[in-house]
Amino acid sequence: MSSTTSDEIRETFLEFFAREGHRRLESASLVPATFDASVLLTTAGMHPLKGYFLGIEEPPSRRLTSCQKCFRTTDIENIGNTARHLTFFEMLGNFSIGDYFKPGAIELAWRLSLEGFGFSPEDIWITVFEGDDELGLGPDEEAIAAWESVGVPRERIVLCPRSENFWQAGATGPCGPCSELYLDRGLDFGSADDLPGGENERFLEYWNLVFMQFDQDPPGTLAPLPAPSIDTGLGLNRMALIKQGVPTIFETDQFAPLMALGRELATRKDDERALRIIADHSRATAFLIGDGVVPSNEDRGYILRRVMRRAIQQGTRIGIEGVFLPRLVEQVIELMRGAYPELERQRKTILKWARAEEDGFRRTLEQGTRLLDDLLAAGEIGAVDAFRLHDTFGFPIELTREIAGERGVPFGDEEGFRRLMDEQRARSAAASTSKKVGRSEELVREVAAEPSQFVGYEQLDVHTAVAGVGEQDGRTIVKLAESPFYAQGGGQVSDEGLVRCERGGCVAQVVDVLRAGEDQALVVDVLEGEMSPGTRVVASVDRAARHATACNHTATHLLHAALRARLGDHVRQAGSYVGPDKLRFDFTHTAKLSEEDRRHVEDEVNARILESLPVRPLTTTLDEARRLGAMALFGEKYGDVVRMVEIGDGGYSRELCGGTHVSSTSEIGLLRIVSEGSSAANVRRIEAITGPAAVRLMREHDELLRRAAVELRTSPEGVPEAIERLREESRRATGRGARANGHVDVGELASRAIEIAGARVLTAVVPDADAKALMEAADVVKGQLGEQAAIVLGAAGDGRVHLVASVTPSLVARGVRAGEVVKVAAQIVGGGGGGRDTMAQAGGRDPERLPAALDAARAAIEAALA
Repeated sequence: MSSTTSDEIRETFLEFFAREGHRRLESASLVPATFDASVLLTTAGMHPLKGYFLGIEEPPSRRLTSCQKCFRTTDIENIGNTARHLTFFEMLGNFSIGDYFKPGAIELAWRLSLEGFGFSPEDIWITVFEGDDELGLGPDEEAIAAWESVGVPRERIVLCPRSENFWQAGATGPCGPCSELYLDRGLDFGSADDLPGGENERFLEYWNLVFMQFDQDPPGTLAPLPAPSIDTGLGLNRMALIKQGVPTIFETDQFAPLMALGRELATRKDDERALRIIADHSRATAFLIGDGVVPSNEDRGYILRRVMRRAIQQGTRIGIEGVFLPRLVEQVIELMRGAYPELERQRKTILKWARAEEDGFRRTLEQGTRLLDDLLAAGEIGAVDAFRLHDTFGFPIELTREIAGERGVPFGDEEGFRRLMDEQRARSAAASTSKKVGRSEELVREVAAEPSQFVGYEQLDVHTAVAGVGEQDGRTIVKLAESPFYAQGGGQVSDEGLVRCERGGCVAQVVDVLRAGEDQALVVDVLEGEMSPGTRVVASVDRAARHATACNHTATHLLHAALRARLGDHVRQAGSYVGPDKLRFDFTHTAKLSEEDRRHVEDEVNARILESLPVRPLTTTLDEARRLGAMALFGEKYGDVVRMVEIGDGGYSRELCGGTHVSSTSEIGLLRIVSEGSSAANVRRIEAITGPAAVRLMREHDELLRRAAVELRTSPEGVPEAIERLREESRRATGRGARANGHVDVGELASRAIEIAGARVLTAVVPDADAKALMEAADVVKGQLGEQAAIVLGAAGDGRVHLVASVTPSLVARGVRAGEVVKVAAQIVGGGGGGRDTMAQAGGRDPERLPAALDAARAAIEAALA
């Protein structure tokens, strides 16, 4: 079969359907739209289109086609073991939303297979749904007739059961039979008895046509959909395998250069499985980071960290020396940037995160591998062991399980591991006060079918009519024909206000706004009278709250721009809260902001506020916004026409944003950063206030300084010097200055601390010290290193080892626990111990291993901070 590049396959498919009247869509992000919380990552071509199929959003056309970036983790442990399994892949698809149905989809698929891909009609076999008694359905005769009409003989149409040829997203909802196209690769790949749908290599599925024609509710009960639709999927990488005539996907044009680079770097060049894992996972790494995901221990960030660390571990296993993942990722960018220009735009960010994660994991990999080897040699891995490898050395549980399986050592206590993880989350979880409305999309549509028009950019008081009224869980839901109330989105909270009858007699307070695509409905507390459809009302937004929120939202854009200018282009918004009371901004960055960086960013924002820069919302095309460098939020879905908020005539800040903003930065008045800290691994969080709230805070600080000056009997300017004098007097009085316990030089010890992820970390041998001296020294050093400090000290004598760990409460909150760290070190020296999260001690019997024990302690601290 003639060779065809992956790029040519992609273009052949998309161009064919464009000629057939389909709107060609760009791939959506791997991060799903915010209203679709059913998956962490986009797993199928139809996921970004779900709003169209459900009627939540209006599609740009009833006929659509796309090549969608997809990511699936269900088969991750099969990667490298088979010829075709991948985590990241491209899915080509054509979609009909209430337009053509089975005959149209089948005719198009048949023509493209013959005319576009050059397949012989005799080599194509078909599977169709055989029917199901539980569903009350017989064989899909309509599909059989459609295939016969395009020339497929009945003997090449195979009936398959519900498990193979019936699609449903869940127990209820849209569903329907499907039909799959298979290529017969001949008897060289199997036997004469093989059939499509069976476990064989002779017949290779290449296209799935899903006929969404039923609504299942309750389970097992079907009702016809009013507008049946089509969803198809053709895997580009599998088609490349067929067209390029190679036995595995890893020999196709997108993978062969990655395999070659991995083989070049490795000393064990014949380990095909490891090379496949590295090739697949480097692609996953590039595309996930390119779409805004950063390594962390939660949700999609954990998925990224898992594939990255799996690739790094496999590279180490086959003898690749030094940091190698950035080289593989750069190769991915070169191979794929033509089809996905976002990879080139995000090149620096992708490479930064790839290098940072590999640097961090390599520092703990050796220690963790040594511990794992010891456990494997003993023939057993328990839940506590697996948890320690995960929590202390950053080994994902899947990696531990996989390595254990390779060595033939069982690990069966998954439940125990999950229990330990749940206990850890409970310890570190902060109280959540988020509101959950649930079923908001369905509820909005049920109140009234006609969508509510949002007019709140232009008007805060609107004379309108009630379009519908509903009830749910004791709440009253009101839908207006036109609404000035902003519905929560993009981090900005919903508006509040009042709805009054024009002629009096009814008043309702708006407490929430439900969003369903471009539609909305109000959650209200009825204070007086009642409302019914058709009632004329006046809807009024709380002006003071709206303006305060607008100030904070514009300030968030200024803060984002200032952070990127100061720290680098890798800074991306990772979440936000914008309300009338404050703003909270989460952003991707690896380390705590220095005091100098924090002051610079705050000064930069206030300088732009004083410049009175104009703030303009502009409607433009998505392509033009990108050309102007506008920032887009990952997880938001954008159409061809977008709203871009521009600050400053020269475009100091440009972001795609549907929120409300001030007209000039001078309206903000002042911004004051209240706090900066860690939100998650590789994500920092800034909280700030603006305007009158910021002024009040500064006055409170002035009053505190004045009172301190009075108590210290000095001027406000002399407070720092007076405090330092008191400290010096205290040190002299207690005798705990430069030396503790008479012989430990704590000043010299403190000077040896290093910075890791924004924390001060000290691991050191203290000669000729006993356990008491170590405890005293650790306590004094901790006071000198500040709020983010971890200290592990060790001493050896008379064939014994003493170990002490001390951790500040703020680092405990970040996951560093003295008791766990000292246990890791004690295991190296053949001992044990424990204690509190903030202070612990241990002993051992192998003084020669003390340096290695301290290295293990430092690695444990680094892993916890990663």
